[in-house]
Amino acid sequence: MEARAQARFVRVTPMKARRVVDLIRGMDADEASALLRFAPQAAAEPVRKVLESAIANADDLAGTPRETLVIAQAYVDDGPTMKRFRPRAHGRASRINKRTCHITVIVDDKASIAALKGGAR
Repeated sequence: MEARAQARFVRVTPMKARRVVDLIRGMDADEASALLRFAPQAAAEPVRKVLESAIANADDLAGTPRETLVIAQAYVDDGPTMKRFRPRAHGRASRINKRTCHITVIVDDKASIAALKGGAR
């Protein structure tokens, strides 16, 4: 059974978060969590928290053991952009865009994914 977790309005740019999410898509949950723990990108921490939440949801909802989970889907959507202004020379102002994103991770057990791939042929 699949379980999902979502973090909304995360103060990381979507482009930077997608770099991290692309690393873990399709990996085993434990392996992805270990990779994110030591990834140098700042976006790795919120992505890891969402992954851990999805793993906990799978355990809570279906009792699926952590070792059998695989990241079925992981994606990042744009959130609202906060617009701020910075004073510049000669009385001008420049706009600063503080971007946010919504991170979604869906985990599923290996048997379900194998059945879907086998049944699709």
